[in-house]
Formats: sequence, C-alpha cells, structure tokens
Amino acid sequence: MRLERRVRIKLAVFAAVSAVAIAVTVFGYIKLSSLVPGVGQYTVTVQLPESGGLYKSGNVTYRGSEVGRVVDVRVAGTGVEAELSLKSDIEIPSDLDAEVHSQSAIGEQYVALLPRNGNARPLREGDVIPRERTSVPSDINSLLDATNTALGAIPRDNLKTVVDESYTAIGGLGPELSRIVKGSTTLAIDARKELLPLIDLIDQSGPVLDSQADSADSIQAWAANLADLTGQLEKQDSAVAGILEKGPPAAEEVRQLFERVRPTVPILLANLVTVGDVAITYQDNIEQLLVLLPQGTAIMGGGVVPNLHAKQDYQGFYLDFNLNLNVPPPCTTGFLPAQQRRPASEVDYPKRPEGDLYCRVPQDSPLSVRGARNVPCTTVPGKRAPTVKMCESDENYVPLNDGYNWKGDPNATVTGQSVPQLPPGSPAALQAAPPPASPPPIAAAAYDPATGTYLGPDGRVYTQANLAHSADQTKTWQSMLLPPSP
Repeated sequence: MRLERRVRIKLAVFAAVSAVAIAVTVFGYIKLSSLVPGVGQYTVTVQLPESGGLYKSGNVTYRGSEVGRVVDVRVAGTGVEAELSLKSDIEIPSDLDAEVHSQSAIGEQYVALLPRNGNARPLREGDVIPRERTSVPSDINSLLDATNTALGAIPRDNLKTVVDESYTAIGGLGPELSRIVKGSTTLAIDARKELLPLIDLIDQSGPVLDSQADSADSIQAWAANLADLTGQLEKQDSAVAGILEKGPPAAEEVRQLFERVRPTVPILLANLVTVGDVAITYQDNIEQLLVLLPQGTAIMGGGVVPNLHAKQDYQGFYLDFNLNLNVPPPCTTGFLPAQQRRPASEVDYPKRPEGDLYCRVPQDSPLSVRGARNVPCTTVPGKRAPTVKMCESDENYVPLNDGYNWKGDPNATVTGQSVPQLPPGSPAALQAAPPPASPPPIAAAAYDPATGTYLGPDGRVYTQANLAHSADQTKTWQSMLLPPSP
C-alpha cells in the first residue's frame, strides 16, 4: 500500500511525539533508573523496632527533600528491617538518625534522615543504620484507645463544662490564634534555615544545664524565699490593697511637689555642689567638729547640774564671769586707721575696701590668737595663713610689726605692706593708688606746771588751768565721768 507523502509526514510526527512521551513517562515519572539496581542508586538498610505503618515505595527525605524510596519492609529477628534505595548524586552523612513519620493524619508514612554530624563520611552501598538510631511514631490505634479511655473517665457534666469554658476562653480569638500559628510557622521556617547553629546550641547547652544542676540548692532556696514572700503578700492583702489604692494619690502629690520646687531645686543642687566641694576639702575639720560636739554639749549640760536643786529662786546656768578688760588689749594692727573708720551712726552700705582686713601681728603674739593669721591650711599640713591663696602658694605670712600699736602714720609699716592687704599680683595691687598724705604731726609743747601755761604751734601762749598746781586736787576718777558743774 502506497501512502501519500502528507500522510507519511503526519505519521512520522506522531511517532516522534509518542516516543518523547514514552521517554518522559519511563524516565521522569516511572523513574526506570530506580528500577534497575546499581544505576544511580545505592541501598541502605534501616533497623526498626516495628514497622510503624511504613510500607514499600514510601518516600525517604533528607533535610526535607526527597532522596529515595523504601524498596522493601521485612521482618528480621525481633524487629523490622526497611531497605532504602537512595540517590547516588546526593551525599548523606553516615552519622544520622532515621525516623518514621506520618505525612498526614491518615498515614502516608515516610522515613526522615536527620544528620547528627555534617562532617561524617557519606553513606555507601550496604550501610546499616542501627536500631538505637531509629524511631517510629506511636501507634495511632493505641493513641485513640488511650484518648477514648481518658475521655470516658471524665464525667460527662465536667467534660461539658470543660468544652463550654474552652469556648468561652478562645471564642472569637480566631485572628489572634491565626497570628500565633503564622508566627510559629515563620519561626519554624527560620529555625530550619538556621538548623546547624541551633544544633550547635543544643549540643553546647550541656555546661549551662550542668550549672543549673549544680546550683539546684540555691534555686530551691530562692523558690522557698519567693514562696515566703508571696505568702506574706497573701497575708497582708489588705495592706497591699491599701497601698495600691492610696499610692496613686500620693504619687500625684509628690509630682505636684516636684513641679512646685522645680524652679529652685536646680539652683539648690548647684549650690550644694559648691558646698560639697568645700566639705570635701575641709573633711578633716568637719570630722574634728563632730568629734568635739558631744563633749562640748556634755560640758554645757554640766553647767546646769550645780544649780539644779538650788534653794534660790533663780536656777540657771552655773557660770562664773571673770572679766579681764584689755588683757590682752584689742588688736588694731592691719585694720583701717582711726581717721578712715566710719562712724557707727551712719546707716549706708558703701563698697568694702579692696583687700583683706585682719589682725596682722606675728602668729605667736598674744593678740587675737584665734585670728585669721592662725587659721590652719587644710591642703598644706603644718602651715597657717589668713587666705586660701596664701595657703596654696609658696608665700608665707609676714606680719606688719611686732604686734603692738606704733607711732606715726597708721598706714606706714615696717615691712612696707599696704593696709588693707592686697593679694600679690592682683590688678588692685598693681594699680593701687599711692598712699594718702600723712596727717599733720601732733604738736607737743612743754607747759609750766606752776601756772599751766604753754606755747602753741602758732606762737601764742595758752593757759590750761587744770594743769597748774592751783587746780583742785580732790578730783577723783568718778568726777571725770560727770558733766561739769554749771
């Protein structure tokens, strides 16, 4: 039979398409290579305590990917052996665990290969995964029987209560539960991506767990103390409730207090910083004061004891005042001269003069022994000076004179120092005006005691009657205090 050329072309195209479809079916779907032993496959035996529902042609996975199939499941001695046919182009570490899992609730068991050490040698033909490294899922029938027994042991009314309360607890929480499931899935996926670090973390968690085991006594004591604390809180429930009720109003009052003092507190704290710096510098002095304060208080208290049971109407402080006037005399050295002092009747407040005014006599003088010149230098032990600058410098205290009033110009000193004392190198000391003109000297003249006459500076003769011998000799010191008779 002779076919037309067009028909022959169609038959040739059909034959080619059929051949391609058959090849795809044989090699892609049926996987003919897996049916031929030794071609792209190798065989591994898994020892199981029981089949666990595993069946022939079940899948074998490695890290979630299919790497082979179960080619045989057979009884061997006291257990079961499953023969796995694995792909040769995928290297699987020999140090691994084999677990039988269910793909879904209705079964579809498969074998999951879980590596324990990624650096172990690859599996080879004829390798055996021992029974201690395998596991199978629990029997679903036993699980259902146990669940049925457990549910049968629960009274029906209580079971209904559990169901109703469960509905009340999770009713309407579908979106939240969905987010929890979605988040758990995302977490599981991320954990899968970081599987090796997680495995290392689990492997290295031994020291941490050992430390917890070693500190079990401390943890137990902490738990016991926590139980005591919660017990005390339970007993003091009313007091705790009172604190919770009255705490917010009290906190509000405190907040308002801080709001009121907010403008002044920063200034106060800034001033306290300065006070703190001074207190640190004079820490030893403050400590000495605190040491002497109790003794001084005791002495002052002891002054009341002698008159405590006195028969007189007045019972007061027992103290004897022994007045020693001008012993020693007042110190005027280093202060303004008399002609520059302001009268006590003036009430204005002019600017104080530049420099320091204090008793400037020798440090061992009996005048004003507790004056500024004898203040101990805190930062320089053994040194005494009237100012901090002099304490912290190489300058030593130099007195004006021997400690007693001198004649002549009050501003003229033996050492040439100024009154008031200006700090060395200060602008006021560098630009100090020349000292004021000396007051006219006091005139002195001899008088005649017989007549009481004397020659004055102007050349005239004056008479002072009370200087003559004829003056009243009966006058006493009391008459000097009385006004003259009219």
